Amino acid sequence: MYNCIICRYHEIATKGNNRNMFERCLVENIRHLLRDVGVCRVHRVRGRVWVNRIDEGEFSAAELQAIRPCLARAFGLESFSPAVRLPVDMDRVREAALRLAPAVFDPIFAKQPQVTFRVRARRSNKRFPLRSQEIEIDLVTSIAKLYGDDRFRIDLGNAEVTLGCEVRDEFIALYFDRYPAPGGLPVGSNPRVLTLLSGGIDSPVAAWMVMKRGCPTDYITFHSAPYTPPETVDKVRGIAAHLNRFQISGRLHVCNLAPLQKLIRDHCNERMRTVLYRRAMLRIAEQVARRSDCRALVTGEAVGQVASQTIANLNTINRAVTILVLRPLVGADKMEAIRIAEEIGTMELSSVQVPDSCTVFAPSSPSTAVPVGLAEAEELKIPDYGGVIEKIVSDIVTIA
Repeated sequence: MYNCIICRYHEIATKGNNRNMFERCLVENIRHLLRDVGVCRVHRVRGRVWVNRIDEGEFSAAELQAIRPCLARAFGLESFSPAVRLPVDMDRVREAALRLAPAVFDPIFAKQPQVTFRVRARRSNKRFPLRSQEIEIDLVTSIAKLYGDDRFRIDLGNAEVTLGCEVRDEFIALYFDRYPAPGGLPVGSNPRVLTLLSGGIDSPVAAWMVMKRGCPTDYITFHSAPYTPPETVDKVRGIAAHLNRFQISGRLHVCNLAPLQKLIRDHCNERMRTVLYRRAMLRIAEQVARRSDCRALVTGEAVGQVASQTIANLNTINRAVTILVLRPLVGADKMEAIRIAEEIGTMELSSVQVPDSCTVFAPSSPSTAVPVGLAEAEELKIPDYGGVIEKIVSDIVTIA
């Protein structure tokens, strides 16, 4: 009997004069996420986003099942609840609560004799005759009579079952379930960025984290054909497709770094190879970012995780470009990155073992502190370094 879905945001509510922009962006994203469900109308009503059927009817169980994972990917939402939208009439609310109760409580009482329960009422309609606490007492009492007072123990702090009631000027909404959403800001409320996406665990998490701050992201990945197999690119394409489920669009730029890696192998100090690779990657990514109006680069680097990610080497890598480089995981440890990867669904994809560009001609003992001047001196040894970069950029394949 659920005929609407309440979508709650948190951080957006702290915005000032530009709050409408964030709300409009959130509504647009939710419409995109629900596009395949096909029956939904998304609109704003004073501090909430609401999802209804186009015909204002009740959602089927299959429709609710399809909607739930979509809203769980909506950045900007804190939580959402399938609800019954009712006239502003306490008798109708009480009747609806009693109709909803068996589907919630019968399975619980089949397993245990008692349940902790609470009602949480929120009354923005100050003309409604009952105060919030009176609404809560009324609904608890009505449901307790249905099963017997001894079956319920009121716990306002940590109840097993919570009945929510929102009393608004236009209607009253009643709901039992409250599903979490990722929070943050809606994708598109901040400028587009370009994520350096490898097949590892960290860079997909970094991409997801900047989306959570409102930045849509394109991706650039590096392979080293013929030294890496086609599966290297296939793996990253699958990760990018999964990440795109959280945003409206994101293009993948596929770049073959092997021509430059061979020159670095042949002309430069072996211990500096990885840092020189990373500097080249940033230079290539910067050119792609500027051509596609991406305002920053994003990497999955964390301080101290590998030899190229020491403070000294990160500084040397950064100095290769002038564009802003964002590192959302800079202070995270590996277990934190793994936990997020598991939550967002990229961990299984990242766990597939295929070679990546950074392992090609990898040094046996990489330097942990390459000075900027020394890196620049090594790059001067590479014949036609700038021309090689330009050729690599011109050969990039973009997957829409």
